[in-house]
Amino acid sequence: MEYFHSVTLDRDKCHGCTNCITHCPTEAIRVQNGKAKIIKERCIDCGECVRVCQSHAKVVAADSFSMLDDFEYNIAMPAPSFYGQFANEISIGQVLAAFRKIGFDHVFEVARGAEYVSAATRELLKSGKLKKPVINSACPAVLRLIRERFPDLLDNVLNIISPMEVAASLARDEAFEKTGISKDKIGVFFISPCPAKVTSVKAPLTLEKSNVSGVISAKKAYNRMRPIIENIEADDSLCISAYEGIFWASSGGESSGSGATETIAVDGIHNVITVLEEIEDGKMSTVEFVELSACLSGCNGGPLNVVNPFLSSSRISFQSKTKPRLKEIENLDVDKLKWQKIVEGRPVHPLDDDLEEAMRKMELMDKIYDRLPKLDCGSCGSPNCKSLAEDIVRGFARENDCIFLMKERLKRLAKELFKLNDSYQDEDEGEL
Repeated sequence: MEYFHSVTLDRDKCHGCTNCITHCPTEAIRVQNGKAKIIKERCIDCGECVRVCQSHAKVVAADSFSMLDDFEYNIAMPAPSFYGQFANEISIGQVLAAFRKIGFDHVFEVARGAEYVSAATRELLKSGKLKKPVINSACPAVLRLIRERFPDLLDNVLNIISPMEVAASLARDEAFEKTGISKDKIGVFFISPCPAKVTSVKAPLTLEKSNVSGVISAKKAYNRMRPIIENIEADDSLCISAYEGIFWASSGGESSGSGATETIAVDGIHNVITVLEEIEDGKMSTVEFVELSACLSGCNGGPLNVVNPFLSSSRISFQSKTKPRLKEIENLDVDKLKWQKIVEGRPVHPLDDDLEEAMRKMELMDKIYDRLPKLDCGSCGSPNCKSLAEDIVRGFARENDCIFLMKERLKRLAKELFKLNDSYQDEDEGEL
């Protein structure tokens, strides 16, 4: 099976510090021979390793500005969280106008796409046909997590495409009507706060083909825009989104626009896992809508952003309040916003294709785990003792990789050597 991942490893920068393996939510990283290794089958491109790697060895394969040369007409689509990268004195109208100064012909707010998704969510919830609790699908890292670790919950996931994809479709159609330029010559570029969005464009789960031409990191766009933004005159005609769409940048923004009576908003991938486990155990039957975001503070906490998520959230709160409340979207066609493909569960690679051999290996794994110290320190290069036991069975590691087992064995060996040395001395004294 082919895998595309936006998160890659720069081996030259990796120092093998094991910091990434302790933070990876899907145990997709190992450190072997002093270098990290990403297990493609397990990676969900959440970007946690990018965030915590002090050596900057984890790299996101986003697109560059040179890709704009491939199209006749280019549209920038900033995520709502992008507005939070600038001080409150910089208006949204200034930010949008600045995109036309750094190479784009037009701008279309992803926040507008978010408003369409919220409207579609309200319609589907009103139908009463959705399995509760309904889980949002806007965060691609969470969707991949559910596919791999919680496949039984896929029926609970809202089958509406992301605001990014909705906005891209609307932007291209609008540009075609305005310019007459062929749609395949119109470039639509998402300004992304996270690597998972890059992956969802290059390898979409819910669409046959993404509506987005390319993904540029928020940091790259910010660096080009920052020197000129203060002198740019705002163009409020580009501001087409309302409070509800912009507030999607923050955790709770999507659930507030769902129209559901009992909702929860959970941010941070490890918190998300905890909540999904509780949903799987039937502990949230009264909740109508569950908003899950891989990053802390929602998209404001994306690892490709510039400022910290708390500052960005504060700024988004300020900017969203400057916008009017959303009016109902006319002629909304919910069916056009639904997934084109069914997302099916993809379990982690089994221990063996042969069931009998897989059971034997699982028994062996349990025995090895019983011998391990269960400290989950990560010093062996595996995230925890259970994963080390699995790696040993799979042939990727050895028991001696555990420094605590090695220490005990060295102690026993030292005692044996001392005993052996004493016996030799006794023999020498006897001969004398």
